[in-house]
Amino acid sequence: MRVGLSMLTLVPGVSGGSETYARGLAHALARRGTLDVTAFVPELAPDAGEGLPTQVVSEYHAARGGAARAWALTRATAFPGTLRRRYEGLDVVHFPFTVPVPRVTARTVVTLHDVQHLDLPELFGAGTRAFRRVAYDRAARHAGLVVVPSEFVRERVLERLSLDPSRVRAIHLGVDHERFRPGDEEREPFILYPARPWPHKNHARLLEAFARLRARHGELRLVLTGAGTEALAGPAGVEAHGSVPLPELASLYRRASCLVFPSRYEGFGSPPLEAMACGTPVAAARAGSIPEVCGEAAVLFDPDDVEAIAGGVETALGNAAALRAHGLERAAQFTWDAAAVAHEDAYRAVAA
Repeated sequence: MRVGLSMLTLVPGVSGGSETYARGLAHALARRGTLDVTAFVPELAPDAGEGLPTQVVSEYHAARGGAARAWALTRATAFPGTLRRRYEGLDVVHFPFTVPVPRVTARTVVTLHDVQHLDLPELFGAGTRAFRRVAYDRAARHAGLVVVPSEFVRERVLERLSLDPSRVRAIHLGVDHERFRPGDEEREPFILYPARPWPHKNHARLLEAFARLRARHGELRLVLTGAGTEALAGPAGVEAHGSVPLPELASLYRRASCLVFPSRYEGFGSPPLEAMACGTPVAAARAGSIPEVCGEAAVLFDPDDVEAIAGGVETALGNAAALRAHGLERAAQFTWDAAAVAHEDAYRAVAA
């Protein structure tokens, strides 16, 4: 069986958690070598195959800017001929970034990371909602099988899109345990939140909560990472680092006194697990998939309650040793090898 991993719509540093997923999966599939898998990647990300046999697809006019990206998608959809020839002879094509570009004659697997545009439509403009209805919802309805990253998303997909339950599989993401692990760094008095400032990430309430924490714990700092967080710098004790490379992020995890994760909606949410894998206590929102992912290893709080966020952080700081032990055990349950095995089963099911 020949499988294609079609990653053409990847924009490095912009695709967020979906990039972590696609690269982690590709690396694990390459390491296992069980199936004949080829990665099809854009010129923007020639290394995205992560060890898989790779074709850099110059016919897809990948771009970073929004308008140029939309044009590339439109062109590839309207004139797929030259792209399709790249995929001839494949039995299954997996689209880990949801959008099926190019459309192919092989059987398909689509990963749908969430249905936030249906659950929280007020957070999206009319254009984005319309695009997702066409690009995401239609892709899921026409795929041979839909992979989702959590049971939470599976339940939402079944309710919102009315898909056949047998066609929707929940496969948890893994953690890169080689990168995210305990180290020798000294803990410092700061809490860490790695997230781009998208509306659902809830930065505004976190900044309010931190102001209260700062009034009670004057030495405490808040470190924000993620492209776009630079605009949030200014309040006392707040450090906005913007986008940081993964080695620096791992170091921040190991030095932080606590990870705070106040997101109001997650299809999976890797940062709590990455922090746990580094031995860092976690305080996270009781929302979306986060309770499913964190289990009993994190302090959970109401992300809409500013005082609850502050109290959750204080509880985590006060129970650091116990949370560190529980977190390491929890994170160890999530591996990319297990995710790859589950995806291989999905490919076989679709091919059959």
